[in-house]
Amino acid sequence: MKTVVVIPTYDERENVEAMADAVLAQDASLELLFVDDNSPDGTGEEIERLMKSRPRLFCLHRLRKEGLGRAYVAGFAKALEMGAERIVQMDCDFSHNPKDVMRLVAQDADLAIGSRYVPGGGTPGWPFKRRLISRAGGVFIRAVTGMPFKDPTGGFKCWRASALRAVDFSTVASAGYSFQLEMNHRAWKAGLTVKEIPIVFSDRAAGYSKITAGIAAESVKIALRLRFGRGR
Repeated sequence: MKTVVVIPTYDERENVEAMADAVLAQDASLELLFVDDNSPDGTGEEIERLMKSRPRLFCLHRLRKEGLGRAYVAGFAKALEMGAERIVQMDCDFSHNPKDVMRLVAQDADLAIGSRYVPGGGTPGWPFKRRLISRAGGVFIRAVTGMPFKDPTGGFKCWRASALRAVDFSTVASAGYSFQLEMNHRAWKAGLTVKEIPIVFSDRAAGYSKITAGIAAESVKIALRLRFGRGR
C-alpha cells in the first residue's frame, strides 16, 4: 500500500532536513512530498538539495503563498498522481510527531484524525488561555456544524485515496487553516468512516508560527457557513 505524506512548507528551512529524515525513517513504504510556496528563506532550494540523497523525497514548488488549504489541494492532487493509496497530511514544525504517522496509516478507516482531545491525547506546555480558546472553539464548532469529532480542526490525518476523491477536495472553499475544519466536515457529511486516535501535540522547536489572530475568526465564519448549507 503506497502512502505519501504531504507537508506544506513556508519558511521551514530549519526543519525540513530533520522532518524528512524522521518521516522517512518510520517505514520503507513511505514517500514524502513537500509542497513549498516559494519560501523566501530558501526552503525549496534546501529540499532540492536533500532530494539528491533521498530517493523517496519529492517537492512540489508553487509560485507564491496562497494559504494552507490551497497548498494541500495541490499536494493531494500530486500525491494521487503519484499513485498514493493513502495520503497523510501533517505540519513541518514537529508539533505532529512523525512517530505517529504509521499509527494513522494502520487505522481501518476512510479518514483517521490525530486528536488532541480524546483520551490519551494532549497539548503539553500550552498555557491555560490557549487551552481554553482551543477547547471552546471545538465546542462551538461541534454545536454549530453537528460534527461529533472531539478535535474538529485536527490537521494530522490519514486519508484513503478513495475518500479524498469522494469529498471532492479540489472544490473546498477554505484557503487557510479552516481547510482542516471544512475537510473534516465533508468527510462526516459524506458518511465516510472516521476514527479519532490520540496524539500529543507539541509546540514547534524551530522556525516561527504561521498562526494569526484571524484564524479563529475564519473558523467561526466557515463553521457558520457549513451550518447553513453553503460549505461548497
